[in-house]
Amino acid sequence: MQTFISETVTTILQTTKSFRDVVFVLPSQRANIFVKQAFKDKISTGFLPEILNIEELIALISELKKTDATELLFYFYGIYKELADNPDSFEVFSSWAYTAIQDFNEIDQNLISPKDIFVYLRDIHRLRKWSVKGEFKETQLIKDHFSFIEKLHHFYEAFYLFLVKNKIGYQGILYREATEKVATFINNNKHKKYIFIGFNALNKAEEFLFQQFLLEKNTEIYWDIDVAFLESNHEAGSFLRKYKTQWKYYQKNPIKIVKNHFSEKKNITLIGAPKNNTQIKHVGEILKTFTNYNNTALVLADEALLPITLNSLPQNVNAVNITMGYPLKDIPTTSLMFAFFQLFINQKKLQKNTLFYYKDVIGFIKNSSIYQLFQMNTEINIADVILNTITKENNTFISQQKIVEILSPLNQDIKKVIQSIFNPFTSIDDFLQRIIELINVLKEKANPLEKEYLFRFYTVFTQLQNLDSQFNYIQDLKTLYLFFRQLIISENLSFQGEPLQGLQIMGMLETRLLDFENVIITSVNEGVLPANKQRNSFIPFDVKIAFELPTYKEKDALFSYHFFRLLQRAKNIYILYNTENDAFGSGEKSRFLAQLAMMRNDVVEKIISPKVIAAPIELKIIKKDSKVIKRLEEIAKKGISPSALTSYLYNPIAFYKQKILKINELEDVEETIAANTMGTVIHDTLDELYQPYIGKFLAVNDIEQMLNKTKELVSFYFLKHFKSGDITTGKNRLIFEVANRFIINFLSKEKKILQNENNELKIIATEQELTSEIKIEGIPFPIKLKGIVDRIDELNGVTRIIDYKTGMVEATNLKVTDFKTIREIKYHKAIQVLLYVYLYTKQKEICLDEPITAGIFSFKNLKSGFLAINFSANYRSPDYKITQEHLDEFIVEIKKMILEIYNPEVDFVEPKELPY
Repeated sequence: MQTFISETVTTILQTTKSFRDVVFVLPSQRANIFVKQAFKDKISTGFLPEILNIEELIALISELKKTDATELLFYFYGIYKELADNPDSFEVFSSWAYTAIQDFNEIDQNLISPKDIFVYLRDIHRLRKWSVKGEFKETQLIKDHFSFIEKLHHFYEAFYLFLVKNKIGYQGILYREATEKVATFINNNKHKKYIFIGFNALNKAEEFLFQQFLLEKNTEIYWDIDVAFLESNHEAGSFLRKYKTQWKYYQKNPIKIVKNHFSEKKNITLIGAPKNNTQIKHVGEILKTFTNYNNTALVLADEALLPITLNSLPQNVNAVNITMGYPLKDIPTTSLMFAFFQLFINQKKLQKNTLFYYKDVIGFIKNSSIYQLFQMNTEINIADVILNTITKENNTFISQQKIVEILSPLNQDIKKVIQSIFNPFTSIDDFLQRIIELINVLKEKANPLEKEYLFRFYTVFTQLQNLDSQFNYIQDLKTLYLFFRQLIISENLSFQGEPLQGLQIMGMLETRLLDFENVIITSVNEGVLPANKQRNSFIPFDVKIAFELPTYKEKDALFSYHFFRLLQRAKNIYILYNTENDAFGSGEKSRFLAQLAMMRNDVVEKIISPKVIAAPIELKIIKKDSKVIKRLEEIAKKGISPSALTSYLYNPIAFYKQKILKINELEDVEETIAANTMGTVIHDTLDELYQPYIGKFLAVNDIEQMLNKTKELVSFYFLKHFKSGDITTGKNRLIFEVANRFIINFLSKEKKILQNENNELKIIATEQELTSEIKIEGIPFPIKLKGIVDRIDELNGVTRIIDYKTGMVEATNLKVTDFKTIREIKYHKAIQVLLYVYLYTKQKEICLDEPITAGIFSFKNLKSGFLAINFSANYRSPDYKITQEHLDEFIVEIKKMILEIYNPEVDFVEPKELPY
């Protein structure tokens, strides 16, 4: 395959025999190795030319050194503080300063007069607040903005002079200074021949410099453009058409090199796929069809898809080279850094000087890098010990001392670093040093890729530490955190590898000058390729047009050039796009694809969708082997409770896990009082209130005494069951008040009953444990039934078996007209209550000739009073009396349920549908 670089080198070799004083200037550093390879293929011996990228050449001419954005920001703030009347804090300043520096850069790169454009901006803002009647009202925000615009030119001038004086600058300053020094540079290097290769979209400074070089006889420029774009109105050729008509050099000289590769035969397939994942998975299937990847490029228009891509490559891809900038915000190590910051930010926010919020501690130690550090051996991990301690003790906040105690078995070096992390915050420098020390420890156990991540963050935090010690602008952790967040959005992690072998994965801008036989491009959608029109700037669109600054139109033309240039020499082209628009209806197929389809008649279009195989829903089935039967025998001896029985009826698999395997629900820190905790508190409070009156008849005075004790007892039991919890504020305070109100309302109901002189209420028992054994035909051993009934009392000679429920229960839940349907979920509460009655009658040997009822007090439905079991279908004549016949029918059904549980032939089967 004849590439542009190969064609260019061949052409140059025809006229240039010695390269001792020849300088090649390329748009990017990456093309350097491909130029060297082209020379290696075409000449056996001789000197290679000096090869520079455009930024290196500009730095040579300007005699300035390019400085990164972070350092520039600190320098700029120093200038800003001197000139501003009421300067912003560094935290506020850093939120807009990047935008200002970008605007300065654009102005300088395009050689715009700073005074003219800033005065123009100032006058626009003055006109906006001008009014004939003088009625324009300025808020403080508007005043500050106008003041900023008035001084913007002064900020620029002072910043420019400072940077030039220190021989440093952003890219725009280097360009502006280069245009002033280029004549001297060319005069000092007359013995050298400069060859510019593969450029397209030039800023005004580059146009000026290129034309200055062309005035000398020893300069050549080789453009990578196809006839199809140059000799039409296509936007991909717009820049070169402008140079051809406006540059004096091209009025007498032809453009080098113009070829006609785009019209050659190609295999072009446009593939629409729903969602990004489907695109990348299909890329893997395309790559499977290739046998050699040495001339294949996978171009990710959306670079955030790199992790998915790496996980989707087929196994036969044995060599991969990644050449792209991966945003720092998307790499895994970033989450660790955020977790580290969060420990102290929430500590200050929640005003806990020496305590850490448990979720922040868990988030930090559960990070894969930290978790790995805590691994003692194959069985013990200190991170798990910390997590278990937090959960067991229900610590919403955990102290450094507690963490240090648990860390004692760790390696001393690791222990020292982790311990220092949880030390109280003292200064920004100390905080940054902790992060750097943590990175040094983590790198010892990191894989090569993780080391790249860690090294990038090491350089970021080391630079921040140096800048902070030099300038001392960052005064608190919040400012550092916000600055760090802005920094990682703008910074990239650059991958570099072996570009001459294997599959090449790159972003669109990295394809400059390079050609591949097989090209796969993903995410070719509007807003991605070309990119969206949004760009933060203090310069309005109409002002940019007036001063001929580049806008989104030029940006679109640039992306158009990169896209179509990549297709020029390729033979097999696969272009994928997302068929699913975003939530606002944008993100449709890129206009470039419509243009491509109009320019060629051999484009194949197809829509794909993921292969969705509807897997049959297989219900879990667990056989009852000898071990299960043995465990069931143990349960029979220990006792089956009503809740265990209803658990089986609801979901046999849940019963199997809880009772057979003894798997409990995963415990978690109870930050907000759980419903079951509130229920326990109410049960225990009522038990203590009624305990002194067991065997006695209650009086109104007794209830009033209980009411006086209620709040104190509720507080006591919350402290007992809600370990380390705070019930004085927030949701927990509300739940505390609700629990207290439930009990007060309940006692008020009791009091109202007793205020009627005809009523007599006697407390028989509270929290009464009941047990009984039953024999079932088909089961060779007796089954013990057990339960704890909340209260047994006697109201006007009628014994009542009572269960307290803090949730909502309605009368319909306790209406039993046919015992054959009692297995249904709506009757599970009735099963529980009736089992209590059965156990009570058996244990106390009570004859059911005496009147007895059973039911529930629902604290969310206290207005309905005591909800008794009702055996009547007629709502006008309820039947609350429990007879021996009722109990006999009920126990027959209970025996059937238990027989089913103990029958080895009946498996534990998951229900088809569960309501909850």
